[in-house]
Amino acid sequence: MCQNIRDFFIERILKNGGHFSANLGVVELTVALHYVYEFTTDKLIWDVGHQAYIHKLLTGRKSEFDTFRKLGGLSGFPKIDESPFDHFGTGHSSTSISAVMGMAEAALLNNKKSKHIAVIGDGSLTGGMAFEALNNLGVSKANVLVIVNDNQMGIDPNLGAINTHLAEIDGIKPNLFENLGLQYDGPQDGHDVVGLVDYFENLKENSGPQILHIKTIKGKGYEPAEKAQTDWHSVSYVKIDPLKPETLEVKPRKFQEVFGHTLLELAEKDERVVGITPAMPSGSSMKIMMDAMPNRVFDVGIAEQHAVTFAAGLALEGKRPFCNIYSSFAQRAYDQIIHDVALQNIPVIFCLDRAGLVGADGPTHHGAFDLAFLNAIPNLTILSPMDEHELRNMMYWAVDYIDGPVVIRYPRGRGSKLDYKNEIQPLEIGSSRTLTSGGKLAILSIGQIGKEVQLTIANDQLEDAVTHIDSRFMKPIDLQKVGELFRSFDKIITIEESCLLGGFGQQIKALAQDSGYQGTITSLGLPDVFVEHGEISELRAKYGLDAEGIGKVISTLL
Repeated sequence: MCQNIRDFFIERILKNGGHFSANLGVVELTVALHYVYEFTTDKLIWDVGHQAYIHKLLTGRKSEFDTFRKLGGLSGFPKIDESPFDHFGTGHSSTSISAVMGMAEAALLNNKKSKHIAVIGDGSLTGGMAFEALNNLGVSKANVLVIVNDNQMGIDPNLGAINTHLAEIDGIKPNLFENLGLQYDGPQDGHDVVGLVDYFENLKENSGPQILHIKTIKGKGYEPAEKAQTDWHSVSYVKIDPLKPETLEVKPRKFQEVFGHTLLELAEKDERVVGITPAMPSGSSMKIMMDAMPNRVFDVGIAEQHAVTFAAGLALEGKRPFCNIYSSFAQRAYDQIIHDVALQNIPVIFCLDRAGLVGADGPTHHGAFDLAFLNAIPNLTILSPMDEHELRNMMYWAVDYIDGPVVIRYPRGRGSKLDYKNEIQPLEIGSSRTLTSGGKLAILSIGQIGKEVQLTIANDQLEDAVTHIDSRFMKPIDLQKVGELFRSFDKIITIEESCLLGGFGQQIKALAQDSGYQGTITSLGLPDVFVEHGEISELRAKYGLDAEGIGKVISTLL
């Protein structure tokens, strides 16, 4: 059965795309769990949830397997409202032990004998929340089994003392888990399905907290994925289709790549520059600098809170830390951004990758809230580039800005410039750019979504009708330019690829109210919902943030 599942999974995911190698590593584990336990009453949580595709296959979703991560299709992560077998949504890491322990304590109170299982990857075990939960679990009587899925990999190879301990744990007495008062078994072969079934059968009558440590191979059963585990973490149809001819088309670099190359440029010019990533060196392209200057890039594990405060310590000692965190993941470090950095006005440079819509990873990963939740924090300077050249200008400017912390938020995906290297232009804090100077209405945009505005203006030949301002700065905003627009136009549009509540548009409306502006302001952005998964272009079209949707609004106002 495991071989049949592996064959089916490989064929379907290589055809349609999705998270690949992590799921190949848990085929035997998933089959054994579902063979022994009854997950209508027992509980199972996957951490991180991108390894739950086989679980979905075994729980009634085989007919939908071609829809993974597509608009209206299956989520790439467990999702409570998708299936009664998805007991907790886990798009981010290190949450499973806390959640399953809460369920288990509730079962104790309700005199239920159900089993509660958390499958947590060794990469997720680096997160502080996992340690908080293990500490609590060590003094609990809850019926919890924590399965540590140890493949020595997150997306990139794991680093840190926990990784070393797991690699050497065989024969160590007592080990980390036993020192916390937890019963430990392992390490066991995570690809021996019969052995796993026997273990779970013997364990069924036991109660109380237990740890099972299994060893697995990420990408098991597909040789290219076993040999290049990072590359095969997730695949797309275009990437693997053997019948699709290779194209020689030159495309713009991804924003992430521009960040990585520019960071290395800065580090070569300025010995103060260092990089910090919470286990995302490849995803953020910080690996470019890591390979060239390994002593000046710090991969701290999936530990966003630690990353932020660690960066603060580096900055206080004269370094210029670029702390790169995905926008959605930065939500986890909100307290540290406020109390450990902004409150003390420490000049950390935060680079928030994947800001705005991210596509197939969906609501757990969309960077929909950063402009709103950061704008309220004193001492922050917040910028968002419309293109790669502006990203480079902002990074060069930030190195020399030491009057407080800086946030540069930029999107996932490719930019618009075939040559990303520009001659660096100096920035003035709080300054905007005027891109067109029409006479009928004004548009204020922030971030890459301004490219859609420019496309609308070009397609509909609106250069004489529309003044388009690329705001660049969310905080401080260009008050002089905004004031000029209030005096010159009775129709203004704001546009952002971020939530409208508390966002850029609302800030402009508040300024308008304070100044007694008598015109109308139309704000375009993301509504008060968790935006579903789908292609970025599909989601922009759905929420009126593509060139066509923006054009309709302009047409109505004109």
